[in-house]
Amino acid sequence: MIGYTTIGVSDMERAKTFYTDLFETQGAKVVIDMGRIAFLGTKRGEPMLAVCEPYNKEAPAPGNGNMIAFPVSTKEEVDTLHARAIALGATNDGAPGQRIPDRFYGAYAHDPDGNKICFFVFG
Repeated sequence: MIGYTTIGVSDMERAKTFYTDLFETQGAKVVIDMGRIAFLGTKRGEPMLAVCEPYNKEAPAPGNGNMIAFPVSTKEEVDTLHARAIALGATNDGAPGQRIPDRFYGAYAHDPDGNKICFFVFG
């Protein structure tokens, strides 16, 4: 149902590197690069993350309550992606752990521009 989600960034190269490195084991790459906006994912026609310099030329600002959640297959993958995000310059906003007993395991971070991200697995 989601084609792509866009987040504002202050440094396009840093953002493209952060997200492609973060999701390299899932085959992430820059699928479309149009200068001030780039679409990252595995291929066209699949959900993508777009990073962009805001069109109005004002500073990007993460929304209060906004978050992008990335589904994974295992708790170990949640742990790995969270640790990798931190190593790539993200800040921790919730260590990996069971949030809803037997139903939701997740971890939270803010990317280098302050955008909140989550890695999670159900079950």
